[in-house]
Amino acid sequence: MNIKGIHHYSVIVSDLERSATFYRDVLGLEEISIPETFSPAGISARWFALGSAQLHLILGDEPAMLSRRHAALLIGDAALARAMLAEKGVEMKETTPIPGTDRFFVRDPDGNRIELIEVKTR
Repeated sequence: MNIKGIHHYSVIVSDLERSATFYRDVLGLEEISIPETFSPAGISARWFALGSAQLHLILGDEPAMLSRRHAALLIGDAALARAMLAEKGVEMKETTPIPGTDRFFVRDPDGNRIELIEVKTR
């Protein structure tokens, strides 16, 4: 086995349109097409480009239980992200510092936890 990286991260959501609006309009992700095979198979999903990876929103009967589990999205400017999210009324939670980074957490409409992290040094 030769693991090369992360291809995608899937999030269970209870309302695809509401969640797609959050990821597209609030976080600014680009929505991409799903495979033609999904709809005939009964899979309701929305996909988003996430750098060289993808984020998949999958419609579920109910969202996953709230937990500390999360995806961490690499961002270019954490201070700018905080300001933009504050303008949109998104609640943010500061967290334990990691040297060389600036990071914080938000939750999507279903409560899925998302870390936004700027790496200042490598």
